[in-house]
Formats: sequence, C-alpha cells, structure tokens
Amino acid sequence: MKKLIFLSAIISLIALQSWSQNVNNMQLSHMKKPSVRKEIQLPDIPGYKTLKCDFHMHTIFSDGIVWPATRVREAWEEGLDAISITDHIEHRPHREYVKGNHNSPYEIALPVAEQKDIILIRGGEITRDMPPGHLNGLFLEDVNALDTPDPEDAVRAAINQGGFVLWNHPGWKAQQPDTCVWMDMHQDWYEKGYIHGIEVFNEKEWYPIVIDWCLDKELAMIGNSDIHDVNAHYYDVENGHRPMTLVFATERTQQAIKEAMFDRRTIAWFDDKMAGPEELLKAFFEASVEIRNTGHKDKNQKVFRIKNVADMPFYLSYESGQQFTIPALAEVYLTLPDDAKSAGVTNMFTGTNKTLSINLTDL
Repeated sequence: MKKLIFLSAIISLIALQSWSQNVNNMQLSHMKKPSVRKEIQLPDIPGYKTLKCDFHMHTIFSDGIVWPATRVREAWEEGLDAISITDHIEHRPHREYVKGNHNSPYEIALPVAEQKDIILIRGGEITRDMPPGHLNGLFLEDVNALDTPDPEDAVRAAINQGGFVLWNHPGWKAQQPDTCVWMDMHQDWYEKGYIHGIEVFNEKEWYPIVIDWCLDKELAMIGNSDIHDVNAHYYDVENGHRPMTLVFATERTQQAIKEAMFDRRTIAWFDDKMAGPEELLKAFFEASVEIRNTGHKDKNQKVFRIKNVADMPFYLSYESGQQFTIPALAEVYLTLPDDAKSAGVTNMFTGTNKTLSINLTDL
C-alpha cells in the first residue's frame, strides 16, 4: 500500500512539473493547418513537359486583397508550376496605403517563388475601356514602361521587351454586355503582331467563340483565374482547381514556357473542359488514356479495359448515342459494338462547336 501511495505521489509530481514547465506557453501545433502541395497528375506528351500555369492574378498592389507572396504560396499548394502576378497598371485603389511601383509585386514575390520552385513571370495588366479592353503583358523586363496614356504605346512597350500580349476576358459583360466582339482595333493590333493569345476561360466564365478566333488567327488559347480574392475562398480547391493554362514546354524553365506560348502549344483547362488545337488535345488524350481490347465478348460486344492516369475525366459519346465516362485517375471496363468506328470526347473542344474525335476501328 505504501508503495502504491509513493508511486502515485511521484506520478503527480512529474505531472505537476510538466504542467509548470509549459504554463506560460503551451504549443497546440496540431491546430495549425499544414502547408501541403496538392499534386495535379497530368501526363507529359511526346517531346514536351506539361506545365500548369496561371498568367492572370491580382494583389493589394491593384484591386486584389492579398500580399504578392501569398499568390506564390497558393500556387504551390495547388500544384501549379508557373504564375504571373499581373496587377492593373491604371487601377490601384489602395495606392494611398500601399507604396511601390509596378515592379514591386514581382520583386516581393520572387524570393518565395525561388524557395518554392515556382516559376514567376514578370507581368502587368493594361486596363482600358473597350476597345481595346484589358490586356496582360507577360515576360516583361520593366512593367513601369507600360504606364503610358496611349494604350497602343503601352502594348508596344510590352512588345519591345519581347513580351507576350494576352487579351483578357473578351466576353466580360462589364465591357461586352451582349456578345464577344472582335473590333477594328483588335484586327489592327493583330495584323501588327500585338496580340499573341486570348483567354478562353477567365475566373468563372468561358467563351467558346474564342476557340475559333484562336484557331483562325493562330493565337494561343489561355485559361486564367484573374483571382482578386483569397483563392481558396473563391474556388473549391479541395475538389477542383482554378482555371489554368497547360503549357507544353521542352523543359521546366521560364524561357521554355515563353517559347511554347509563342508557338501556341497551350491548352486552356477548367471545370473538366479543355480547349486547344486538335493535335495537342489528341496527344494529351492518348498520353492519359490506355485502351486495351481484352479479347472477351459481352452480348456480342467487345470488352475494353481502360486506364486513365490524368486528373481529368473524359466524357465519350458514340455514334449510337451511347455515352460513357472515363473517370480521373481510375481504371474501368467498357463494352463497344463490333461496328463502332469512332467516339467524340465531348469535354475536349477543338472548335467552338466541335470536339475531339477518336478512332475506334483499330482497337
């Protein structure tokens, strides 16, 4: 009994000492949300690396609500490879409280980008009424050079730096209340080589007509978030992703991204929809999906085993009207009639009213 009382006293003393050691500062680290990168699983295509990019976002240096370094941390956690902070040049409502020039967001964000291995591209947004509307200059050396009264001078300043000029949200109702319109000024700038790409996806919108514009005029198709808020407050990043551009680059460098964008090796991606040139969408589909004929029959139909290694479902429609989903990161079995010749991948847009077609005859 005495031993039990003594042991109990020792335990109480140890507990009291442990408590007294932490009474001024007891760490509850388990309550802190860990910073974890969510990897987006997308395959490379032959000859190129698939890079996940967002080239349009805002901070407190224009009309966003976050510090520039936060944009880098968000991008890292959400699995992106490259971003550009493109604060408005002409619209800075926080100017009274936030000092600095148009290069400041890049300079503040760069150390965090280097630490997180995020490729940070210097950029800015030319913000004018329609026409011409809003345009992003990317791969700049000095964003301040775009701060000029005449919009064409601003675009020319970007071009003179070797910049890539992107036409933002061409169907934004604040400037285009009825429809997307390719105006005379846009045609003039296009003929002068001032426009290199157009957003197909922006924020929560998409503009199918722009797909044909880009194909007809040989411009890059782009998807961007144009985020002003905290990204995780605006998008359901746990179950989905922001709009983004898939860039097919020879290597994971800023120079390779620039070269790929000027060569139009891009796909715009959002909400299980992809838009891009047919050859790129076909290459991406073939790299993502492995279809094998099992050699078995089910009610006189061929049985196929299908594996999808991409974080992207594919929706198939056959000539008969039958529809089938290949889920993301999954393996399924599919039966097809012997006479099935082709299928449409209805969420991969190769034109405004056209989707990718795959050949089934050789399977």
